[in-house]
Amino acid sequence: MGSAGRPRLRYGFAMPLLTFAVGFVAMVAASPARADFRVCNATQNLVGVGIGYRAKAGWITEGWWHIEGSSCKTLIEGPLSSRFYYLYAEDAERGGRWDGPINMCVAEKEFKIAGVSDCVARGFQRAGFQEYDTGEQASWMVQLTDDPATGGVPAAPGTNSQ
Repeated sequence: MGSAGRPRLRYGFAMPLLTFAVGFVAMVAASPARADFRVCNATQNLVGVGIGYRAKAGWITEGWWHIEGSSCKTLIEGPLSSRFYYLYAEDAERGGRWDGPINMCVAEKEFKIAGVSDCVARGFQRAGFQEYDTGEQASWMVQLTDDPATGGVPAAPGTNSQ
């Protein structure tokens, strides 16, 4: 009777623990996905990133987020409030950039700038931002990559990260 009782004792003890673990995993899996705007740097170099968006008070540009190679950063936390976001990034080591046709203001140091016109007259620099249509998704991710097949011209695809 001594050895026959032991497996039952272990099984009787393990079952509540297993039930707890399964319940905990189900609870975590049922948690809502985190909503935000993230940028991932798939290069090996440090990248500086600026973002532009339309707020209730008008156009805003913000920067710089420094994103190490092979890592990601959240630029906007929480559900996205705009459909369109604009991104500009510079490779801090090689000098390349991820840009686009939409002109907005940036500064040398950390910045939050209201308005996108008369950048130089207001003491800022003008940079071309790439537009991302999030389709009104609550979350979005842009990945900055190198593209060696085209002579190192970088690409910055955006995706719904949910």
